[in-house]
Amino acid sequence: MFIIIVWRMKLSAENHLAMGAGGTLPAGKGDRAPSGPHRMPDRLDIRGRDYDAAGLRSLVAPGWIHSAVYTDAKIFDLELERIFHTGWLFIGHESEIAKTGEFKRRQMGRQPVIFVRGQDGEIRVFLNRCRHRGAIVCEVDEGRDSFFRCWYHGWTYSNAGELVSVSGPDGYGPSFDASENGLTPVPRVEDYRGFIFAALSEKVLPLEDYLGNAAKVIDILVDAAPGGELSVRAGSNRTIYKGNWKQVGMDGYHPLFVHASVLATWERHTDSGHSLGATHSANPFDFDGISETRDFGHGHTMLDFRKHRLKHSGKYRALLENTPGGADYIDALYAEHDVAWADMLLAMAGDPHVGVFPNLQLINNQIRIVNPLSVDETEVVMFPVLFSNVSTEINALRLRQHESFYGPAGSGSTDDAEIFERVQLGLEANLDPWINISRGMEREWVDEDGTIVGHVSDEVPQRAQIRQWLAMMAEESPDGRR
Repeated sequence: MFIIIVWRMKLSAENHLAMGAGGTLPAGKGDRAPSGPHRMPDRLDIRGRDYDAAGLRSLVAPGWIHSAVYTDAKIFDLELERIFHTGWLFIGHESEIAKTGEFKRRQMGRQPVIFVRGQDGEIRVFLNRCRHRGAIVCEVDEGRDSFFRCWYHGWTYSNAGELVSVSGPDGYGPSFDASENGLTPVPRVEDYRGFIFAALSEKVLPLEDYLGNAAKVIDILVDAAPGGELSVRAGSNRTIYKGNWKQVGMDGYHPLFVHASVLATWERHTDSGHSLGATHSANPFDFDGISETRDFGHGHTMLDFRKHRLKHSGKYRALLENTPGGADYIDALYAEHDVAWADMLLAMAGDPHVGVFPNLQLINNQIRIVNPLSVDETEVVMFPVLFSNVSTEINALRLRQHESFYGPAGSGSTDDAEIFERVQLGLEANLDPWINISRGMEREWVDEDGTIVGHVSDEVPQRAQIRQWLAMMAEESPDGRR
């Protein structure tokens, strides 16, 4: 299951067309967004096509996407250049490297980087590349050390990126300046409440402007931890599936089908710890339900269960009250926040169900990083999120819930990986190359803050994602502005 968010925005007619509804967005709560036709576009011959801005725009029509967007390796290479090597990417949470010297290896598209806390306590992101002959200097996924040493010729760097040792220094002469040969820092690194983002280009919006109203949804997770202290140190698990990275998005239409057996199991065990932060209530995906989906702009989207979970929050509160440390946890939330927000935090169980374009998702009790490997292969890394200032029993419940759905023995991630692979296979049948993302176009509306809202089963997130994709790919907003 996947999800995303939205901020106040003004859309050009062209960008709104790409979203799947022509014309200009109306303002005001409850106003209907313009609807587009549901007729399939004409067949498009893309053989030998150069993907300039016009060519890319031809792959998106109101409510439709050409399958080449998911299958063409030339488009994938452009995505790395114009999205993953240009815009903001989520790198990691500060608690992963809480101690000085701790580091993690991460990827920014094809570019390997080191996410590290220096001896001075500062968090930095460096290219994982020796300044001598280009070998990586960090070979392991995680660890703790004061230095990174290149095994090719022995150049050694501090964890603050300084070149501190060169083997055989006399060979370089007096003009060699070590201060100019440290590890290359990633140009932009910013922090939102412990979530560290980086960009390989200077030409990006300030992070909080880029996040927009999605930041308020990230707050649902952070504020659910007493003192706002998350702990992302319980390890991770990963799934690699044979499908395109853009399939991993917020989608409230699929759970009743893809995860039918899981939902049925949860409904039989709503009083057990496995329901914590998941389906601790009536099914939130019902077609007749009150759950919504939201487009916050910049490709950020959300599956919004707030109304639904507030309505059905009694069972979850009772579960907490009967868990050791649960009463203290509840008291802490009401001591730190006003009553309405504390009610919301308890009902949501720290589950913002939001996606931040292009590579971050916060779903149930986990942080998820999406790494594109090729046009038809994607890695998804999942990190269970615990709270620093709660009882062991509460964190155990959070961890068990993560394991039951997303862990190696869980069925949720395997369900998703299987369906993504089936989609990728089907997209190769390009005699009929268009895929339909029109669900809900004629009933979505624009909220008073500019957020586009639809029913939880509507394809609002898919239209949001492809709109941001097109803006960056056609280089209409290479700095993240629209």
